[in-house]
Amino acid sequence: MKIDITLKLAPPAPGSTFHGHYGTHFDVMDKEFPLEYTEREGIVFDVSKVRDRDIGTADIDLDKVQPGMFVAFCSGFVEEEGYGTPKYEHEHPELSVKLIEALLDKQISIIGLDFAGVRRGAEHTPMDQYCADRGVFIVENLCGLRKILDRGGRFAAKTYPIHFSEITGLPCRVIAEV
Repeated sequence: MKIDITLKLAPPAPGSTFHGHYGTHFDVMDKEFPLEYTEREGIVFDVSKVRDRDIGTADIDLDKVQPGMFVAFCSGFVEEEGYGTPKYEHEHPELSVKLIEALLDKQISIIGLDFAGVRRGAEHTPMDQYCADRGVFIVENLCGLRKILDRGGRFAAKTYPIHFSEITGLPCRVIAEV
């Protein structure tokens, strides 16, 4: 079964500036997205009960994470809050720096989120760059991750970013095969 976990959106408003950070997209920073990352083994962790604190290492089973994986976090935030609201942009869940470091140590390929970033505010861009510098890319604004959890949480990730140059965000389509 194939599940589209890409956020469905209308085109950006006429006259708006497009930087690639719209809808479901990769933060590639100044890197090139490796073609081998287009197909990855994936796992979704349910972090929907984590509130009022960072999502940490104790909230997931790191033993299930293998090198090269697409590791996704289902907070339910995009469905609860709605994409693009001020709360969605500025009050979304965050992964703890310790969790991000643990994922990098596991040599994963992709971090997938159903919210707007691994960190908020001034920490957002530097953490995206930190991950990209280590070969790990972040895909933001996924949706429908609960459907994968309901089928065991494991999936084959098929991820195809648009081949833009000179922008730090690459819009993409993400299909989960369960």
